[in-house]
Amino acid sequence: MASRDKRSRHIRFLRSFLYASQGFRYLIKNEQNFLFHLLAGTAVIIAGVILDLSAIKMCLLLIVIGIMLSLEALNTGIERTIDLITEKEHPIAKVAKDVSAAAVFLFAIISVIIGFLLFFEPIAQMFQS
Repeated sequence: MASRDKRSRHIRFLRSFLYASQGFRYLIKNEQNFLFHLLAGTAVIIAGVILDLSAIKMCLLLIVIGIMLSLEALNTGIERTIDLITEKEHPIAKVAKDVSAAAVFLFAIISVIIGFLLFFEPIAQMFQS
């Protein structure tokens, strides 16, 4: 019996990756903001490699990109959940959607500032050479 429970737990664990990949595909196909951030993040990583950023700076970039993409995914989840709950326009539903979008927007601003701080010195050195 314990062996069966363990197998069932492993199957549920593996299925969770399937569900996550389905969610990722949904975001790429249906959410233009997520796709924009994914492409921008890819461009930033490429720029970091070209400018030979340190491992610490690259880690910071990856963390910022990961948080940005995660916030976009959470925002989509909140919006879809609200859409499921009510088809009518409701002031509280609007606030929930607006606030979750604001969280993404605020972190996008912070991300740009962090990116500027991480890239400023390498770009400045490139022009001094």
